Amino acid sequence: MSQEILLNDLFQGLSAEEVKRYSRHLSLSEVGSEGQQRLKKSKVLIVGAGGLGCPVGLYLAAAGIGQLGIIDSDVVEISNLQRQIGHSEKNLGLLKTESLAETITSINRLLRVELISDKLQHNNAPQIFQKYDVIVDCSDNFPTRYLVNDAAFFANKPLVSASVYKFQGHLSVFWPKSKGGCYRCLYPVNLPESMAPT
Repeated sequence: MSQEILLNDLFQGLSAEEVKRYSRHLSLSEVGSEGQQRLKKSKVLIVGAGGLGCPVGLYLAAAGIGQLGIIDSDVVEISNLQRQIGHSEKNLGLLKTESLAETITSINRLLRVELISDKLQHNNAPQIFQKYDVIVDCSDNFPTRYLVNDAAFFANKPLVSASVYKFQGHLSVFWPKSKGGCYRCLYPVNLPESMAPT
């Protein structure tokens, strides 16, 4: 029996290239073949392609997520390059969605990427969120955080919410299906922009 047939039996649903690429995951009992196949079938939406969205995109691409959606309406500026590691000098002026997609597909060409370069709004969020299994909020302003929370809540999608302020980080997971709270439960009042930290 050839090695390829053995691999197909052992790692059904993964190509020989994927078995090599994800061999470290496959060797972990907590992931294994079944976990890697679940990653491959997963669809994750990243809201914000900046300081948080870039590393999220890079790591999810490397891990073998099947499809990533990236939503952001900004362009790459030189001040972004100090911390937004998914962008480079050659992409100055390019939409952040396009720049990050270029970087993550250079890490993993097997990844499917959907670019949404429109601003997330109440009228487009429900349709966008329905297509994804998990929503990752990497936005940098409070109105967007509340919008993402509400859309994920009503779409019954798990929401991973991350934020950074100076040297502090915050990470929460909200999922209505688990009977837990939501972002709005923790922070019911949206601060006026003049009072919100940047």
